[in-house]
Amino acid sequence: MNKSCLVYNTLSTASPPSASAPSSAQAQTQTQTPRPATRRVVDATTRMLHWLMALSFTAAYITADGERWRLVHVTLGYTLAGLVVARLLWGVFGPRQVRMSVLWRKLQGLPAWLKSLAAVRSPSALQATWRPGQNLLMALAVALILALVVPLTLSGYAVWVEWGGEWLEEVHEFFGNTLLFVVLAHVGLIALLSVLRRKNQALPMLTGRVQGPGPNLAQRNHGWLAAAVLACVLAFWTWQWNTAPELPAGDAARWSENHHDDDDD
Repeated sequence: MNKSCLVYNTLSTASPPSASAPSSAQAQTQTQTPRPATRRVVDATTRMLHWLMALSFTAAYITADGERWRLVHVTLGYTLAGLVVARLLWGVFGPRQVRMSVLWRKLQGLPAWLKSLAAVRSPSALQATWRPGQNLLMALAVALILALVVPLTLSGYAVWVEWGGEWLEEVHEFFGNTLLFVVLAHVGLIALLSVLRRKNQALPMLTGRVQGPGPNLAQRNHGWLAAAVLACVLAFWTWQWNTAPELPAGDAARWSENHHDDDDD
């Protein structure tokens, strides 16, 4: 009898878990901050082509002078030309949002925008005209970059095989400086829009995504194709370096001396 009472008292005094007290898993779930919604606007292949072109041009411009980096400069020039061809093909057969037809439709609004800009007479009208012109100027910069690469690489190849004289080198240098100016204007416009819109406008070209609800503009990421593009570029660089003929010491010294004389003139 005493044993039964003891068991009963023990069970009755044990407090059952409160239904209102959340478990540790529930508490952890409640304290977690939900991630903001994002959507994909740029696929991986477009981003890979963009940054490889930026890297190739920047490095080619830095290595433009001096015999020591001549092979690197030429290799990067070939790479830039190939990447532009790949981007044009991607603009024909790729997703709708990166096609050249979309870029062309944006550029068709340039004459009307310039006409409206010339008719501005007040700050409010300028602000209203500037907003649609932001994306238009971005499209114009992209089109100029793609177009300038063609004469830049062709003149560079002509200089490499020595088809012309000093005038051809000056032509090549002119297109290189012009492309640099357009690239810097493109970067400056992105920085300006980032300040005006209070949002990093370069981030989508890095991550491919923007914050906010809505459908993905880029339905597929095409990550495998981006990896293939990178692999092809690295393979070309390796092949170009391993198969490049070594310039005899006398020819190298003569080339370097001639270019130093040209710089002095």
